[in-house]
Amino acid sequence: MSLSEISPADLRILKQLQTSGRMTNQELADKVGMAASPCWRRTKQLEDSGVITGYQAIIDRKKIGLGLLAFIRVKIDSHSEEDAQRFEQEVGALPAVIACYAIAGDADFLLQVVAKDLDSFSSFAMEVVRRLPGIKEMQTSFVLREVKPLDVLPLEGM
Repeated sequence: MSLSEISPADLRILKQLQTSGRMTNQELADKVGMAASPCWRRTKQLEDSGVITGYQAIIDRKKIGLGLLAFIRVKIDSHSEEDAQRFEQEVGALPAVIACYAIAGDADFLLQVVAKDLDSFSSFAMEVVRRLPGIKEMQTSFVLREVKPLDVLPLEGM
């Protein structure tokens, strides 16, 4: 489904589901001003086309003991496709890495990492990340305060 195929009704559905994915189809239909059956069909179409990729709970990381959030900028030695894929596979298997981005600029990857505290982060960074294949350099930035964490995508004006 392309952007031109997303209708105003689809956008209303997406806005509601981003803020409350647990509501029933009837509740969703009521909030977006549709009958239940067409609302269910549109939601199903958004799921089948891959616009909606899943539903999940948003968990307060601090309340489950993951008080430290950091970003690690990584440069790799080789930029061959094979080496980059191997690095990506290794990073993908690390639960503490909650997001990884291939980036442009003075680094190759940006890792978003959670840890219990500075000591556990230090162990993870030095014993796991530093030993990943092809790491040339890494630089860490610690989050002091989350000003605007990822919440919902901006759907207004689409």
